[in-house]
Amino acid sequence: MGICGGICNGRTVIITGAARGLGRAYALAFAAEGANVVVNDIGTSLGGEGRDTSAADAVVAEIKAAGGKAIANYEDITDWDAAGRIVQAALDAFGDLHVVVNNAGIVRDRMFVSATLEEWDATMHVHLRGHFCLARHAVNYWRAKQKDGRDPDARIINTSSGAGLQGSIAQAAYSTAKGGIASLTLVQAAELGRYGITANALAPSARTRMTEQAFAEKMATEGQAFDVMDPANVAPTVVWLGSSASRDVTGCVFELEGGKIMLEDGWREGPVVDKGAKWEPAEVGDAVAKLIAARVPPRKVWGAA
Repeated sequence: MGICGGICNGRTVIITGAARGLGRAYALAFAAEGANVVVNDIGTSLGGEGRDTSAADAVVAEIKAAGGKAIANYEDITDWDAAGRIVQAALDAFGDLHVVVNNAGIVRDRMFVSATLEEWDATMHVHLRGHFCLARHAVNYWRAKQKDGRDPDARIINTSSGAGLQGSIAQAAYSTAKGGIASLTLVQAAELGRYGITANALAPSARTRMTEQAFAEKMATEGQAFDVMDPANVAPTVVWLGSSASRDVTGCVFELEGGKIMLEDGWREGPVVDKGAKWEPAEVGDAVAKLIAARVPPRKVWGAA
């Protein structure tokens, strides 16, 4: 790790939820390409309860043992002031900031008819507020840097999900939050390019604490010639998105699984019927039937029959 000439050599990256699963894989991969890594993780359970800093410390120790540079950070990304301290910790330790990888999240699986307000609010809080707070503080720093005549060459890398792009049975809150993150990414890309900041999002498929429970059969690829669900498979694309080489790529959502990199097409206008005058309610049904017959069939909601 910390090899001179790596594609992120000297760049500083904050990764949230970096103690396990995908976040840990990103941290190790960034460090291997020469980045300074802030391993942010408060060490909660899958549902967002409890605190444990030992996992973040272990990732930092692993990076340092391999010759890389990293610090641990245990601040809460959903707390506005704490998110500012995460950015400041990166600046204090490494003198600059180039990349924010918003990876942290929780899941509260529940059929919609059984969902509770507490579960809904907790999921929105971590995913949407968490993505907002840290990126907003980072953008403050990058805007000031740009106004000083220095090129921020900055990256926001958000985490959406297949659940957010097509829905997932028993994950109404999670799907809603992840769909919101995809939309947030589009707005960030459109607004922040003038400051030298790109914004892209991931929809990764890999073996994590979340997916092992929800999609156990799909995740069972360990021991195969190519472990498709190894989180390390996703990391190279994330590292490239964090590098200077990706400066012309923004506003994209990438689905990543195994050796597959897929660019999402996004919402776009489909078939249209224009009467050229006001519709009568009784006429609308036939028009809608024609539109549905002409459309490209959507992907099924995850878990749907």
